[in-house]
Amino acid sequence: MRYVIAAICLVSSAALADTVAIKAGAIVDPVNGTEARNQTVIVDNGVIRAVGPGLPIPDGARVVDLSKEWLAPGLMDAHQHLSLGMVYEARQPYPDVAVYLTESTAHRALRGLHNAQLMLDAGFTTIRDPGYEGEYAMVDVRRSIAEGVFEGPTIISGGKVIAPFGGNSGHISPERGRFWDYEYIDADTPDDVRRAVRRNLYYGATVIKLLSEADPGADQPGYHYSVEEIRAAVDEAHKAGIAVAIHVMGGAAAQAAIDGGVDSIEHGWNLSDAQLSQMKAKGIFLCGTDIPQDQLVAWLGDKEAAQTATEILDRLKRAHRIGVRMAFGTDIWYDIPGRSRADLAFDFLSMWRSAGVDPAAILRAMTSDAAELLRVNRERGRIIPGLAADIVAMPADPLGDIEALRKINFVMKNGKTIRTL
Repeated sequence: MRYVIAAICLVSSAALADTVAIKAGAIVDPVNGTEARNQTVIVDNGVIRAVGPGLPIPDGARVVDLSKEWLAPGLMDAHQHLSLGMVYEARQPYPDVAVYLTESTAHRALRGLHNAQLMLDAGFTTIRDPGYEGEYAMVDVRRSIAEGVFEGPTIISGGKVIAPFGGNSGHISPERGRFWDYEYIDADTPDDVRRAVRRNLYYGATVIKLLSEADPGADQPGYHYSVEEIRAAVDEAHKAGIAVAIHVMGGAAAQAAIDGGVDSIEHGWNLSDAQLSQMKAKGIFLCGTDIPQDQLVAWLGDKEAAQTATEILDRLKRAHRIGVRMAFGTDIWYDIPGRSRADLAFDFLSMWRSAGVDPAAILRAMTSDAAELLRVNRERGRIIPGLAADIVAMPADPLGDIEALRKINFVMKNGKTIRTL
């Protein structure tokens, strides 16, 4: 299914019948952590056809002079909730209930498209939105972008989150009914899980997300899926050629996820060293959503935010030391007044830097490694012949300082210039 979606994207760009020659000061290869100076990139009908020094410019090609810039593959956020936009005050009670009551799926889709375009303009050419989208809002946004109706990044969308009864909701009275059906599919046995996966596939999901460990509150038990239930989801999803991501923090819930063979653990803030080592051995990605403390404050309050940020940073350090494959993800589902989605996303770089992760490894997590997790690495994620021309440029070397990504001033998506100098 993922290849069909990518093909649609490339076909829509091919209608431009455009050949572009980009003169690059340097091209960064995230896989090797190297850069090649004074290169030319030939893009034809949205696809990179050739890369090298001194290449002849094809007749009629449009020349883009980026000879003073560093080029990198388009960035990827492997975990963001584009259709959510809750504005939090510290400890604001139950904002999800307000969303269920006041926001239609159409409203969610429009917000999702807006946020997707903001992220694309900042250089994020691929985004995985693993659920929390009402009645499949981001599936329709994804389709509209692929059809060329709107500009936007490549989107991998999860539809509804599959979870034990109640999902991550709480404090909803029995008289009000199952409000959480707006965001979740209840599934409490292996057969339930299989049916839920098939339902999401039917409505167009391109990744499956499980929630195995509710964030326990005063009246939430924090229950989680068994190995058998997780394997049911993995079996159904893998037969359809798509990945399984699981929201889990640690402990027995994380162990069941690892033993069940998921493709990625989302968050995992309390994973043990032994569990991280098992993930490395099994090739399970960590999409850690390493939220910086100043953003946590917006919805946790000062004391809890400081403690949580310390836990996240410790886990990120240990995961990097152990060598777990990691994909950059933000889990942004909130708005902070005066800050754009891109501003919030780039703030996550501070956590990676504080954990001692070198710029090359951070860039891999935002490009080629993320592409592998998202199963688009045959289509995008590097600046090499045969892949889609998702390219960003900036006036400084991101391998020297990863914060250079904040200054991206050129964005190309499927060979079409989205933003230029």
